[in-house]
Amino acid sequence: MTAEGPHTVEDQDATPPAPGSTMRAVVRERYGPAETLHLAQVPVPVPGAKEVLLRVHAAGLDRGTWHLMTGRPYLLRLGFGLRAPRNPVAGMEVAGTVAAFGSAVTGFTVEQEVYGIARGSFAEYAVARAAQLAPAPGNLTAAQAAVVPISAVTALHALCRAGHLHAGQKVLITGASGGVGSYAVQLAKALDAEVTAVTSTGTVEHVLSLGADHVVDRTGEDFADGTHHYDLVLDLAGNPPLSRLRRALTPAGTAVLVGGEDGDRLTGGMGRSLRALVLSPFIRQRFTNLVSTTRSGDLHRLTELIEAGQVVPPLERVYPLERAAEAMRRLDAGTVRGKIALTV
Repeated sequence: MTAEGPHTVEDQDATPPAPGSTMRAVVRERYGPAETLHLAQVPVPVPGAKEVLLRVHAAGLDRGTWHLMTGRPYLLRLGFGLRAPRNPVAGMEVAGTVAAFGSAVTGFTVEQEVYGIARGSFAEYAVARAAQLAPAPGNLTAAQAAVVPISAVTALHALCRAGHLHAGQKVLITGASGGVGSYAVQLAKALDAEVTAVTSTGTVEHVLSLGADHVVDRTGEDFADGTHHYDLVLDLAGNPPLSRLRRALTPAGTAVLVGGEDGDRLTGGMGRSLRALVLSPFIRQRFTNLVSTTRSGDLHRLTELIEAGQVVPPLERVYPLERAAEAMRRLDAGTVRGKIALTV
């Protein structure tokens, strides 16, 4: 599998890197904006007993990677380094081939094409937990596969695990043109829901192409004007007040809070999420927050949908590894329709 086409590995070197080898990687020594990202030569990581070393072909960009780059909200630094990132190599979403694996890993073979989550995927090699990898869909390029693992799994969990979506229900998706939103529209349609997408004027055609039944142009319309009510609201963008979300819900509807990029620097959108949890037991409507972790089983389920043509990775553009900072600036600006990827 390469960035140009699926399942073409003839040009790849199957020899695993020698001990002490170095590789090109996109690193940052401190938290900050995209300008902190730069290419460097760093040691090739060594997989642990339950880990897989991947030869990276492509890496996806997602909001989680942006948070780890900026160190915001500040609370996340408790887990990833108070003053500077513990792992200087950026990136999480990955598609590549297995180069080596630890002694406790089963079910994978060298040169197998996989996708999933890896620490420091913006590099020539990256280490991943075997439990967060799966065979890559056979009909995707590496760049397409690399933009699936975090965003698509988040959308899947929001709809099914947190939202308890059933066929025939009416779903409202805010931030529908973004990475998670673009998958949520497709997955909701695959689950036979009626989908209303909230987006801006310039991305209306994009969300319609994903299968949305209706579109609310947020620049001139209000999804909470009381005209329509929804069984499920996926709040993927911004921080609309809980009262607005309640007006958009049916009397017993559910709102899943996934977004919150406009929250304060310390806690992000956690304040609104906590208020939602406190409110939910006292009303018929249900508010819930999503904490999503990608596992192999989720990826297997998505592979089935992708290979059946029900979900198509919304890949807008591909950048070479050395232009990672430029790609991250575009993600930060909020102008990406769907997802963007880096190729190695």
